[in-house]
Amino acid sequence: MESVDILGVKISKVNYQSAINAVEPFLGDGRKHYLVTPNPEFLILAQKDDEFRKILNRADLAIPDGIGLRMAAKFLSLPVSNFTIVKIPQLLFQGLLVGAAAIFKPLFLDVLPWTVTGTDLMIGLCERAAKKGYSVFLLGGRRGVAEEAAKRLKERFANLNIIGTYEGDPSRNFQFSMFNFQSQVDFLFVAYGAPKQEKWIAANLSRMPVKVAMGVGGAFDFIAGRRMRAPGIFRRRGLEWFWRLIGEPRRWPRIFRATVHFPWLALRQKLCPESSIAK
Repeated sequence: MESVDILGVKISKVNYQSAINAVEPFLGDGRKHYLVTPNPEFLILAQKDDEFRKILNRADLAIPDGIGLRMAAKFLSLPVSNFTIVKIPQLLFQGLLVGAAAIFKPLFLDVLPWTVTGTDLMIGLCERAAKKGYSVFLLGGRRGVAEEAAKRLKERFANLNIIGTYEGDPSRNFQFSMFNFQSQVDFLFVAYGAPKQEKWIAANLSRMPVKVAMGVGGAFDFIAGRRMRAPGIFRRRGLEWFWRLIGEPRRWPRIFRATVHFPWLALRQKLCPESSIAK
């Protein structure tokens, strides 16, 4: 599958429908697969966490979760002069151009043409599971959230086969794998937050009767209605981060990393490619 390298992490060039279509064959090839949902915060973490970066790059699918990835991909692709006196103002202009395009002309961000959120992909895979009879298991989340998310999903997709939920950390409970995974699981959705969920999947997938595993972060909260997603107009314009900042001001450190730190890393990579941490 075609991908784009951003700060040393491969991002799959997929849209919502092609991502779902790419995943379904994984269920019948006799192998185990895992999906990741990189966003700017993931890539920041990956700069100093070699294990996490390797896990992201070994994933069978790495969806582009966030407008920031589209902006970075386009910015890094634009040609730049070798003359320092020209290079710096040129980079600043390119940054402003890409930022404006994200709001007014998203089609300009054509290197990575689409975004696919982890929540949307999880819901889409559950819809496909309901139609095809695939089984689903929800792991993690805060108290009661996985169970509520399962209830909401079943209400939305009447034939969805959710064979279980577990909100605790299975590494602390040996009976978890013995009791809950006695039957084959087609889709395992893990909500521990990054990078814990990705590292847990990488360490345990080979020992479980699971075909496809995916870390989903806060998706259970959105599906269960514990958190409100941004309206469609915000999501289409790449402003979901702004909506979440308004509703959850305590998230400002994470927003800062995504809107300030991440662009700085992209600028640094383009200005001095040899200074990139991720190799």
